[in-house]
Amino acid sequence: MPSYDEGCAECWVFTFKHGLLSPVAHDLRLRVGRFDVELDDAKTHVAARFDAGSVSVDVAMRDGVENPGALSAADKHKIEQQIRGQVLRAATYPSIAFRSRNLSARADGGYDVEGDLTLHGISRPLRCQTRLVAGRQELEVTLHQPDFGIEPFSALLGTLKLRSDVKVKLLI
Repeated sequence: MPSYDEGCAECWVFTFKHGLLSPVAHDLRLRVGRFDVELDDAKTHVAARFDAGSVSVDVAMRDGVENPGALSAADKHKIEQQIRGQVLRAATYPSIAFRSRNLSARADGGYDVEGDLTLHGISRPLRCQTRLVAGRQELEVTLHQPDFGIEPFSALLGTLKLRSDVKVKLLI
């Protein structure tokens, strides 16, 4: 059974700012530090598990471009604590899981994927596609946080907040 983890694959979550003070804030690329993805030998089912407590700030982004000097180590640590504690509530919901119901190969080398994503204790159906990029499968999906009972981060009386939608990118 093919298996992928953080040693040979990558998983990022992209957050996007908005609100009155958004010009002084940063979009973020977060890294999921511990996860595993298992594909059955027939390539008809996939199961994945992501450790909510392993999410860390990879880099600040500005207009889709990495802005590595924008955040200090202390800023990154504070943001990670807020994500793990207030947003994902990783102590209560330590695992994010996906299990496919259907996985079918397409002629272009990608896959159509249907299954259930459990995040923040709530399961929802998820449909997405992968695409073949340089010999690896790439999945990019948008998740609407309120669908999973997650209140998007907000600060300074709502003048600085994150959009409800985040983008998840998995490369295996």
